[in-house]
Amino acid sequence: MRIWLFLHLLGFTLWIGGGWAVMFAGIAARREGREGLGTVARAQAAVHRTVIGPGALLTVLSGLLLTFMVTGNSGELRGSNTWLAVMQGAGLIGALLTLFISLPTAVKLGRLDPAGEGAAYFDELRSRQKIVASISGTLGLVALISGAMLG
Repeated sequence: MRIWLFLHLLGFTLWIGGGWAVMFAGIAARREGREGLGTVARAQAAVHRTVIGPGALLTVLSGLLLTFMVTGNSGELRGSNTWLAVMQGAGLIGALLTLFISLPTAVKLGRLDPAGEGAAYFDELRSRQKIVASISGTLGLVALISGAMLG
């Protein structure tokens, strides 16, 4: 069980830490010209593919395994409480948003030319990415705080 808890914490650290890195890179990119945004978007896409996506997936899978280990055959959580439910719900929704909306959007942004014909689409995807990543990150932080309140 300890290895799954370690993997859960590792995945969460990758997911949220990568999200913070991408957020600060996006804030710093405000000073860049249109041509520089392409480089930033490609770097952010790489972080999404190699750090954030795998971290979110690892967090969800290890969290599910931990839940099944705790429930056993009874299907009922021993010592279940509200903080655990909030952690699981917020984490799952945040990870699903990350894996199915934020990650594909980041990959598309990394492929587009922000100054060429696709500039309007680039801006549209960038706006979507800001909103979805903000919601996902907030849910991740809610899950983190809820997990801390369990102890």
